Amino acid sequence: MTDSVKMSRSKEKNLKNLDDPNPDHRLSLDSIVDAVTMIDPVFLNTPQYECEPLSEALGCRLTLKVETTNPIRSFKGRGTDYFLTTIGKRGDTRDLVCASTGNFGQAMAYACRNHGRRLIVYADEGANQLKLDRASVMGAEVRLEGSDFDDAKSAAKRHCEETGAWMIEDGREPEISEGAGTIAFELMTSETMYDLVTIPVGNGALITGMARWMKAAAPGTRIVGVSATGADSMAVSWRNNQVIENERVDTIAEGIAVRVPVPEAVDDMQTIVDQMVLVDDDLLIAAMQLIYRTTGLLVEPAGAAGVAAVMNQPDRYVNKLVATVLTGSNITPDQASRWLGIASASLVEG
Repeated sequence: MTDSVKMSRSKEKNLKNLDDPNPDHRLSLDSIVDAVTMIDPVFLNTPQYECEPLSEALGCRLTLKVETTNPIRSFKGRGTDYFLTTIGKRGDTRDLVCASTGNFGQAMAYACRNHGRRLIVYADEGANQLKLDRASVMGAEVRLEGSDFDDAKSAAKRHCEETGAWMIEDGREPEISEGAGTIAFELMTSETMYDLVTIPVGNGALITGMARWMKAAAPGTRIVGVSATGADSMAVSWRNNQVIENERVDTIAEGIAVRVPVPEAVDDMQTIVDQMVLVDDDLLIAAMQLIYRTTGLLVEPAGAAGVAAVMNQPDRYVNKLVATVLTGSNITPDQASRWLGIASASLVEG
């Protein structure tokens, strides 16, 4: 066994015995550790590395956590698989319903198929068809309702009230956030102590799960949440410590296009998130292009939000040790053509 492997395993053992600085928090450090051993391995131990050309372009040392190399091309499989595993152990057999712009619906469909559960996914009429088609192929019933994600969520809730099905909300169920927290667990098994970690914020499961772990493992690391300028309800709600809804959203970043925040997620963020920043769509596209040029990776707009945050405020990050998560890569050939200049014929949907 090499010295580096011994060091990594020693670090991992220490992480599993962290002192909890916030024992009353809704999300559990012990559950994050449990999730590391329970989540489908296909979603775990994703690539994490410093991309030198990207670091050079941004003026910092940037570690990428790549969450796009799995069957659903996004990080969300971690939380949904842990959630389905835990409710299965509790013996709850209700039909499951969720609302999604696409990635969460795919993740729920994948987990429900593996765990033998029925699922209905509600999405708005303008949702990413690539993502919805994949959810359908994996066995979910997809229903289109409304003009945005929160319209679809309202329709899903009405269905559950009428039928007794269980409405599963990303950002509300603690197990989903705790599953996402395994990303931070893996980041911290390296010997790097990051100055800042930038995390895209939609319904909040990713940032709350990651920040919960990071603040115990590396309390000096600043946690920076990133929302789209045209969908700033989570940022505004966090700053005001209460849910503040928007009348509409206007962003290409469908994965973080939240109009009505989840109250539990807003509460969870209060003591563990240090800053929320906003990035506009032009900067998200520029970040996608920079990531593609320097890494060869395709990411969707929400997936590039962490890099966009560094591009937006470069002086905050210069010469710092920074990490971010590339959260998803579900873009259609038309989107790849418009935003990245990649010929549609060179991409295969699916």
